[in-house]
Amino acid sequence: MPSTDAVLEHHLSTFGEQDLAGVMEDYTEESVVVTNMGTFEGLDEIEGLFEDLFAEFSQEGATIDMQQETVEDEFAYIVWQAETPENVYEFATDTFYIPDDEILFQSFAGKRSPKD
Repeated sequence: MPSTDAVLEHHLSTFGEQDLAGVMEDYTEESVVVTNMGTFEGLDEIEGLFEDLFAEFSQEGATIDMQQETVEDEFAYIVWQAETPENVYEFATDTFYIPDDEILFQSFAGKRSPKD
């Protein structure tokens, strides 16, 4: 049985590889992702969110710098910074609730500034 650590590492790894099918293995139809850009419920909406993120982060020159990873029981918390040709993510954080080896709830907040 995977642990919270293992699910988080799988999620971060498949995101870094831009592996949409791999990322979606971590979610269920009951999963919810809440962001400052909207709330995404279920596999179809969450997949659409990641399609948009991959379109941005697949561009040449995009970088992500992980600042912190913390796991406590069924919860995981990350802090990161990133830059893409379109945006600078000065500060970003995700919190994950991972019971039963799947991401049931995720929240994202960040300061994203468009490049002019």
